[in-house]
Amino acid sequence: MVDSGSGRSSRILENNIRAAGLDPHKISRLILTHCHIDHIGSAPYFRSEFGCKILIHEEDAEAIETGDQLLTAANWYETEFPPTEIDEKLKGDSGCLNFGKEKLSWLHTPGHTPGSICLYLDRGGRRILFGQDIHGPFLPSFRSDMGKWEESMEKLLLLKADVLCEGHFGIFQPQDRVTAYIKKYLQHNS
Repeated sequence: MVDSGSGRSSRILENNIRAAGLDPHKISRLILTHCHIDHIGSAPYFRSEFGCKILIHEEDAEAIETGDQLLTAANWYETEFPPTEIDEKLKGDSGCLNFGKEKLSWLHTPGHTPGSICLYLDRGGRRILFGQDIHGPFLPSFRSDMGKWEESMEKLLLLKADVLCEGHFGIFQPQDRVTAYIKKYLQHNS
């Protein structure tokens, strides 16, 4: 599972998973793309209800483990996030997670937060990119870094993704629309 919503919709997410014909008990790992509440909020619920492991890049792990209300942006949503243990801290610039015969690659894409990551997989001759919060926002309280963000976006463009699943603005395809979406923010934020 990639990200887990803001926490107020845990049961809705569970019901959506079941409605799609999937069993939430089969979620082995919950991969968090960064430490903000709108992406991590239901992580404690999914771990306690279904026993999945929580993964995040080491650069964003402390915010979750300490329940830091500013770094998790929980204060933006007038909610709280409890200190939550991380089962696996992703280290370095990239890696691969294996799920049986499936392979999910991750890429460290700092900028929005120090530990932001994007994920991608190749299926049916197409590359599918999970790129959350490519658009920002970029704030000192998030420890944002525009220089690193620009480098991260250039890395994403090199992936030549055919499909972009962006957590806030939907799904973009084919490849030229994915490229245009990323370049739009590069131009806007330069």
